[in-house]
Amino acid sequence: MIHRPPAPAARRAPQASRRFDPRLLDPRDRARLRALDSPARIRAFVTEELACNHEAGGDTCLSVRAVLREGHAHCIEAAFVAACALWMQGEPPLLLDLCAEGHDYDHVVALYRRRGLWGAISKSNRPWYRSRDPVYRSLRELAMSWFHEYCDGDGRKTLRSYGQPLDLSRIDPGLWITRETDCWPIVRLLDRQRHWPLLPSGQRRHVLPRDRFERSLNDHQEYPEPGGL
Repeated sequence: MIHRPPAPAARRAPQASRRFDPRLLDPRDRARLRALDSPARIRAFVTEELACNHEAGGDTCLSVRAVLREGHAHCIEAAFVAACALWMQGEPPLLLDLCAEGHDYDHVVALYRRRGLWGAISKSNRPWYRSRDPVYRSLRELAMSWFHEYCDGDGRKTLRSYGQPLDLSRIDPGLWITRETDCWPIVRLLDRQRHWPLLPSGQRRHVLPRDRFERSLNDHQEYPEPGGL
């Protein structure tokens, strides 16, 4: 007989330690985000309503207010918006940092839980790094769900660690909701969070690159880069 662990008991979504201050956003932006009253609606908004920020003028880290004004975002910028929308619904605004090897880009997602299981809201211009359903029992499980797909242009799998969640409700909202300059202080806070390795010591030599067919799928973009084919 197979013994399975009991399913988590049904319970409400976790509650934020501090309430969202509605004065942080103007009435129009507040109404836009207030309507996103579920992870599914938040996911649809950041994926379908926000274009991809290709950073044509150089690296950016736009605040929630700036993203809603500009109408585009990349991963951490969309994570700010998702976290803010969750906070407006009373849930913790949590960010998770996924770290790659030095030559590859990191990825940042917004976290949420349902019935004790972790899910994530994420924006990516390619298919691989997008949102995850709330089916993961631990943050390590959640982070590992990106391991196979997380690769560089040569197909080498580069995801190496995940960070302790950053609770944005404990941080000055002027640093990520209303800031008119780039939100680099939040990036530095994410970098300083404790990180746990995903690749055990000695296992690297056993990790195979993605094959040619898999690498060819990296050419698919939702929002083609300017000047691209």
